[in-house]
This record gives sequence, C-alpha cells and structure tokens, in this order.
Amino acid sequence: MKLNRILLLTSASAALMAGQALAAGDKVTVADGRFDTAGSMIAYTEFELSGEPMAESLGLDLDVLDPNTLNQPSAFDYSAGIESYEYSEEAMYAVNYQSKMGPHLANGLLNAKRGGTPEALGNRFIELTKAVGFSADELPLNLYPITLPYAAGVPEYAGPVDTAPVNGDDVTVTTAAGTAKDLKTVVPAYFRDYGSLAWREDGMDKAFTPAATGAEMLKDVMWSQDFLGGMHVIDTDEEVEADSATMDQDGKHALGVSAADGVNGVVLTEITWDKLLTLRDELAYDGKKLGAALGPDYDPTKGPVWFPARIDVTEAEKNGLKAIGSLKVADGASTLRNTWALLWPLSEAYAYTDQRSANPNANPAFRAVFDGAPFAAAPETNTNDTPADDVKADDPFSLVSTLVGAEFKNLDALHFNAKAGTFVDGWKDGKQSDSVTTYDAAYTLVALQIFERAQDALPVGYASGDSADGITTEAGTRALDLIKAEADFILAKAIGKDGLAADSVSVGGKASAGQSLATQFAVIRGLGAAFKATSDDRYREAARKLYLAVEGKMVDKNGIFVEVKGNTTYTPWTNAAVSGGLRELMLTFVNSEGEKEPALDLANLTKRYETWFHTVINGGAQRAEWLGDSGENVVDGDTTGDTDEDGVKQVTAAGGAHGVAQVMAAAVSVTAAR
Repeated sequence: MKLNRILLLTSASAALMAGQALAAGDKVTVADGRFDTAGSMIAYTEFELSGEPMAESLGLDLDVLDPNTLNQPSAFDYSAGIESYEYSEEAMYAVNYQSKMGPHLANGLLNAKRGGTPEALGNRFIELTKAVGFSADELPLNLYPITLPYAAGVPEYAGPVDTAPVNGDDVTVTTAAGTAKDLKTVVPAYFRDYGSLAWREDGMDKAFTPAATGAEMLKDVMWSQDFLGGMHVIDTDEEVEADSATMDQDGKHALGVSAADGVNGVVLTEITWDKLLTLRDELAYDGKKLGAALGPDYDPTKGPVWFPARIDVTEAEKNGLKAIGSLKVADGASTLRNTWALLWPLSEAYAYTDQRSANPNANPAFRAVFDGAPFAAAPETNTNDTPADDVKADDPFSLVSTLVGAEFKNLDALHFNAKAGTFVDGWKDGKQSDSVTTYDAAYTLVALQIFERAQDALPVGYASGDSADGITTEAGTRALDLIKAEADFILAKAIGKDGLAADSVSVGGKASAGQSLATQFAVIRGLGAAFKATSDDRYREAARKLYLAVEGKMVDKNGIFVEVKGNTTYTPWTNAAVSGGLRELMLTFVNSEGEKEPALDLANLTKRYETWFHTVINGGAQRAEWLGDSGENVVDGDTTGDTDEDGVKQVTAAGGAHGVAQVMAAAVSVTAAR
C-alpha cells in the first residue's frame, strides 16, 4: 500500500490537470433538479464509504486534509477525503433536520409512548445530550427531525433564508484554481437556526416507499456507527477507544468520538429507532391491510407479510407539527429494489445494535449505547444462542432482529427463482415476475454480504471487507448460498460477448440490448461483495474484465464515463454505482503482484475517480454546498456564492427563489466530448 500511495502522489499533479482541463469539453446540465430520496441516500452512503475510509485505506494521513486547502495533498485526496465525505454527511442533515419532508419525530410512535408532546421529545433530547456530554443549549435552533422521509421533493427553500450575520472569523484558503486568499468570513444565522431552511411543500411526493425509508436509514446508521464507534474524555473532548461497555459510567468519559459527533449519533439513532417501530407496527402488509402482525417467528410460507412498493400519505398536523393522518397502499407489490434497499440498512442496524452473547467482535462503545441508557437493552432471551425462543419486544435490537429476518426470508421466498438461480424484480398476487434487473441483482449481492457478516458477527460498516473470526449461523450460511447463485447467474447470463453487462435478463437467460453505465459499475460493486464473501477468484477476474470493457467502450476523450451511444444521464443510482464500483476497483480489483493492466493501475483509477467527481458531481449533480467542512465560506462582499471556486455554490446562491439545499439532483445530462 505504501508503494501504491507513492504512485498516487507522484501522479497527482498530472491527474488534476487532466481532470480539470480536459473535462472542460464535457457539458453537464441539470436535467431534473428534484431530490430522489432513495437513489440519493444510497449514493451518499457510497460517497461516505468512498470518502475518508477509502482515502485512509489507500494510505492517506487524514490529519493532512484541510477543507480550506483545496486539492491538497492531491485532487483525488481532497475529492474523496473532504468533498465526497462531507457531501454525504451534510445531505443527511438537510433531509433529517431541515427539510420538513416528512412527519415530525414528536408525532412518531416512539414519542407517543412518552406522552406524544413536543415537551416529551425535548426532555428526551436533553437525556440524549447528557449521554454524550453535549450541552442541549448548543443544539441548532428549530431542528426539525423527521421520522420517515417522503419519496421525493424539490430541495428549494420555501421562503427567504435568514442570512443575518451572527459572527465571523479570518481564514486563509487555497481555492480549486490554486489561488491563495485571506478571507474575512461571516457565519449567517441559518448555520445555527434551521427555521428558514424548510423545502417547498408543493414539490413533495408525500409517499412512503421501502427504498426511501431504507436508504435514509442506511445513511443514519452508517454515520451513527462512525459517531458512536468510540468514546471521548469529557473534560478535553479527546477521542479514546472504548475498553469496556461501562466506560461511559465512570464520570470521566461519555459516548461518542466527540461531544458534537456523539450528539448527532444519538439523535440519528433515535430517528432510526422510531423508523424500526413504524415499519413493524404500521407499514407491514399482508395483501389486505397495513399493520399486519410481524414477529420474530415470521414464516412467509404460512402467509407472506411485506412492505408494499408505495404507500400514499395523507398528512395531518398535531402539536403544530407534521404528522401521519392516514395511509393508503398505492402499489402493493414487493419489488427487489425495495427489498435490498431495506435489507442493507437493517443488516447494518443489526450489527450496530447487536447484543448477542456469542458475538466475539462486538464494539464495547456500541454495547454502551444499547445497555438501557440512553437506548433500551434487549431482553436476555433475544440475545442468547437460540433465535427460536426470541420474543416480540420494542427495543432497537429486538425490532431490527424481527425486521431483518423478515426481509431476508422474503428475499429468499418471494424473489429468488431457485430454478434459474437468480432474484427477480417483482412479486405480486403470489406470483414472481420473469425479469431480472441487473443493477438490482448486483446490489442485492451487496445487501446480502452485509447481512451475512452481521448474522455471523463479522464487522460491517467501514470494516465490511476486514477478516475476522465470527460465528456460523443458519441465516448466514443461506445468504452465502444465495450470493454464489446470483453472482454465477450474472456471470453466465448478463455479461455479453462484448464484455459489458446487459441492463436486464429474463429468467430464461435472454439479455436486453441496453448496457447502461449504471449497470456496469453496479455489477463491479456486486462482484466485489461476492468476492469478499466467498473468496472466489472468478468474481475478481470477472470484475477486472468488465472494467477493461468499460475503459475500452465507455470513456470519452476527456476521461469521463459515458454511455456507448448518445448522451449520458447520471442519476443518483448511477452516481452510487460509479462511486461504489470505483472504490471496489481501487481497493479490491486494482493490479496486485504480477498484474500489469494499465487501466487497473491505481494511478489511472484515481484519475478516473477525480475526473468523474470534479466534472459530474461538482459540475452539476451536487446542487449546493453547506458551509465550513467542505471548503465553502460566506464572505462579506462576495458576489460569486462559490468562495472555494469548486463549481458548487453555497445554498443561498444555488438557484431557486430563495436557495437550494445541499443535496443531489435527480438527473444531470453529460454531453460527451467524443
């Protein structure tokens, strides 16, 4: 890895020049400025994993990164370690805390158990802040935590944003253009008071979908694990590794790697807990009614219960805040996309909340979070070695145990065609469809790899590729069988003679003519998961060959990934796959000893990543930028709205009548320079 790092750094200047100069020939325009919750939050999870964790895995000392020093120590380092990572985090806050794009947490099922009032939720937040050593007075004003997010929205602010200056500071920055500047910055009121950051009501698609719910949950759980994966010294805020689950009870330490990170971790965990309860008690569907019974003994062969593809929400108001009025099933089908997009976050949440006595890899910091304070512990019968005696309970681990088990059983029973050896797109009225969308089949491999690791007590999150000694479970063993079957189906039926993957395949093996960019990188991402789960070198070789076909047929003269024919549209699903696929290439499929493919050299792959990110993401897909951690500042007298000159404007200068939130567009069009 040190050698790879040297190669990367020595090529950094050339890569930056190539990425910024050549890509000027590619025109990027926003084709759809709406926010697609499911696709965007999946993409932002991939951005998180392709951020600091990837950069550090490639040998970067994260301490050298400075958000105000752009493209240093290299353009790739900054794009991954700062921009990709921070865009992911700040988009989560835009949706969860600012948008009002869903019912308020005060009106959720969890708070109802405490009285259902805003005051009850306020008291809960005080309890949460104490657990992490954070002052409740320092929470942002007018924080609006939502329970389940709506399916889509227009991320333009509904009214004027409060930009009144609160305070400021002097900073020295180096912009994307390489210009050094001394700036006198201003901190506007909206940075600490979210009251003026609500999104337009008229653009909200007020429906719940499993994919949107799951994708946001995935973001929340991934960041919760990051924020609460260690503890800190209360007096100094110094991060320390947790050496026991009771360390936070000694009066010297508190939960969270810092007080500020810890408070976000516990608030996000509270939101997740409410989601889990709502999924189990209100959204489970048996084909006749919502709220169908779902417990730890669920068996789909005795009557399936699933989460329907779309539930329309009639909004109500309670306590002066948004609430669920009524729910109506608009599409009762079970789809593969909705299933894997729930299975992945539920598997991460299972590992995060895991209190099983047999787990040899449990993080003491996580155990401390779920020991009864601040989050409820599971009953002992749900943490022993015999899942058959599990009981229904409302603590986070018991809830997620029931839900992840049900999703996995449904994936197997409703969507797996055993004869063909593949997962099919749909299940409705007791019948499977005969189509396989390759993108979703590939990402099902990703979800199954995390599920298997969580069940078998192996590390997930940032460590989902790490080796460890776990346990053997029946569910984990079945997951491995399904991973092998689907990966083999993709290799046998989806990869064409030209080396590219078809967008869809029938269960009989007939491939479609379409070969989208999103599909190619999704397959690379999925094969990475299959290889790490099984150690089967066939999957590694297949992924390398697929990427060579991409390099030969789907890269324009400026180094941008494009469709084989016509203009290229990047949706959040495309950006998710490109980010995740490139990460697998750099960490798993890159040339190793004896391999000399130029396209799979680390220097080429990092150049491709940096060029894609600067051109597509900063060139239009990322609609706006929050202040501070990603290099943007408000400067008195500035008229550009882009003080770091990276092409992404700050929220109040990004368009719309009043500004645009720091989230991803539903589609951008790239006119390639061929």
